Amino acid sequence: MTTRGTVAVLDVGCFSARLLAVDPGGSLLEPVVSHKTRLRLDRSLDASGRLRGDGVDAIVSAVRVAGEIARRHGVEDLFCLATSSIRDARNADEVIARVESDTGQNLRFLSGADEARLSYRAARAWFGAGVGPLSVLDIGGGTLELAAGHGMHADFARSLPLGARETTRAWRLDVERPPEHTIAALRNHAIEEIREALGEDEERLREFGIVGCSKMLRQLAVLAGRRRKGALRTRELHLDDVRQVIPRLAALPPSRRAELPGISRPRARQSLAGAVVAEALLTVFGGPAVICPWSTTHGLLLSLMETPDELWERPGMRASAA
Repeated sequence: MTTRGTVAVLDVGCFSARLLAVDPGGSLLEPVVSHKTRLRLDRSLDASGRLRGDGVDAIVSAVRVAGEIARRHGVEDLFCLATSSIRDARNADEVIARVESDTGQNLRFLSGADEARLSYRAARAWFGAGVGPLSVLDIGGGTLELAAGHGMHADFARSLPLGARETTRAWRLDVERPPEHTIAALRNHAIEEIREALGEDEERLREFGIVGCSKMLRQLAVLAGRRRKGALRTRELHLDDVRQVIPRLAALPPSRRAELPGISRPRARQSLAGAVVAEALLTVFGGPAVICPWSTTHGLLLSLMETPDELWERPGMRASAA
């Protein structure tokens, strides 16, 4: 195994490029580097699904800045993870080539199932072994990740094309007043897709504790306003809360949804679709979900700290979302 120093991950997503670095033997609670560059790649996708020049320029700039910050802190190896907003773009290969040419950094893709496993790894590290078996739910922009297990690593992992950005686009929920029948149809579709993905594991996983790892679920939990009792004082998202939240989001035009507590401006347009998918998830899994502040990035950092070669040796190329 290769000996590495400070472990650093740059997570390049739709709304930000987030750099986190941890020293060997250090704690994710105390990163030696934490830096975020805001992005709006959702505004840079054309009708064909290609990232326009302004979006590619923004990615290059964010990666260059992160690389410079990492080098100033003595980071030799920076793992640059590109999520679905880049992975699913029709010109993803061109974006990779441009970033490598201009910054020397290699954008890497992980499959949706691998991202699900990393979210589970992060949630398990946050809550510990004592909480028992966990089902981990992560609503991203392009995909929905599901993972579950008893130990430190998931024994179940699936990825579905039910991300908040993707469902907003596919079901045209960014109009001023989305029809109720469209919202109902998306809900039924999501339930069907989730149940099909779980298959024979559905009954088993309904007995597990449920954890939500995504910013979308986190924002919905803030809007719902319910806190979990106990030392961790994390938030909870309950099925009845989501059912009350959906009409509130649907009643507002997308441009005004950020006026609601917890809903950020970048995610306002896709918050309704995210809430509908969240309702479907909690319907199938039985809810409620305890919100975890850690997600894929933290799981990737933990994996790199433990078994770095396994991930570093993977080629930086398009991976199928299995």
